[in-house]
Amino acid sequence: MDKLQIEGGVPLRGKIRIGGAKNAALPLMATSLLTDQPIVLENIPKLSDIKTLSGVLMSLGVSVQEPEDKLNTLILQSDHINNVHADYDLVRKMRASILVLGPLVARHGKAEVSLPGGCALGTRPVDLHIKGLERMGAKIILEDGYIRATAPKGGLKGADIAFPLISVTGTENLLMAATLAKGTTHLINAAREPEVIDLADCLIKMGAKISGAGTHTITIEGVPSLKGATHPVLADRIETGTYIAAAGITNGELELTNTTLDTLPTVVSLYEEAGLCFNKTKEGFIVSRKKGIKRLKSVDMITEPYPGFSTDLQAQFMALMSLSEGSSTITETIFENRFMHVAELIRMGADIQIHGSSTTIKGKKELVGAPVMATDLRASACLVLAGLAAKGQTTVSRIYHLDRGYEAMETKLQACGAKIKRIP
Repeated sequence: MDKLQIEGGVPLRGKIRIGGAKNAALPLMATSLLTDQPIVLENIPKLSDIKTLSGVLMSLGVSVQEPEDKLNTLILQSDHINNVHADYDLVRKMRASILVLGPLVARHGKAEVSLPGGCALGTRPVDLHIKGLERMGAKIILEDGYIRATAPKGGLKGADIAFPLISVTGTENLLMAATLAKGTTHLINAAREPEVIDLADCLIKMGAKISGAGTHTITIEGVPSLKGATHPVLADRIETGTYIAAAGITNGELELTNTTLDTLPTVVSLYEEAGLCFNKTKEGFIVSRKKGIKRLKSVDMITEPYPGFSTDLQAQFMALMSLSEGSSTITETIFENRFMHVAELIRMGADIQIHGSSTTIKGKKELVGAPVMATDLRASACLVLAGLAAKGQTTVSRIYHLDRGYEAMETKLQACGAKIKRIP
């Protein structure tokens, strides 16, 4: 397995182009199951998760093409679906594969989808997806590790579906299913993430009748069929937040392009409180430490559903706080098993203690390079950030996690002066 070798202590300076959002691209790819016409997705990132879902879709009969004359573009068309069985060997690699369930049942009347896999972040139940489809009339059986769903005669029916807790993929799955259901569906306590809004925007281009995306209640009036569409994937706010932290932790200055701060309201406010400043440019913005600040200030943080601080940036923020002045508390409210990176940061000299769902971080003046192991996607980014700032050499292993969500990270960092290389 590949590793990343990093010589720390170099302030990053330069320009980094932010790619399309993985968490937006995956549900957008699943919309291809809702129509027999082409779905053209632009600004698609080159990630292993995109390849994984492409494999799932192709196994169902979807045509997936990458035109040579259009970079970062996918053309998907499901005019010859010959299979509704999403096999375990494909789905086990990524939890987002569950997103094919709703569209398959809505348009094709049935689906057999393996219970999904992915990062070991704790319980991420699919029962919210299942109960929502059952409210729309589907009959669902769980057996042999598969979700076997069948729509009622005449197709799914609109329903009022109230989520007991906010679920992004649950909202996206049922949003897609409801577009072809008969009648009106209300998704109550729906996720408000920008990726949900991006999905709704694409579905509206396809002819869906949707209102309220970005609020806690989304209303969908079902239509008989949907058409094709061309849609650009929005910028990846998690990649954006990660490189903001990279500038901060190395005391560098980066211009991040093809992105915006608008999708990171809480994140930006906490970064500013810690001592970072932002200046907008024509292509994006420049991030650096405020003048005269030698060490960033420790800041408390709690992860929350959007527009709160994203759990997907918790590990990166912790790396930043491990070198800040003072003590901070980070509380994780989304996933109960998302502190696996703490042990690796401690190997690098960080002073962190875990108390249930919270951690206390006493900022140190320096971290020391060490061999560390990535345990999940965002933890891998956290360890790269720590390595960029640490004294000496850091080797990050199991970076296949990193490749799931960051396109060519080492190449982007090298262009800004980082001493980082991939070791096959």
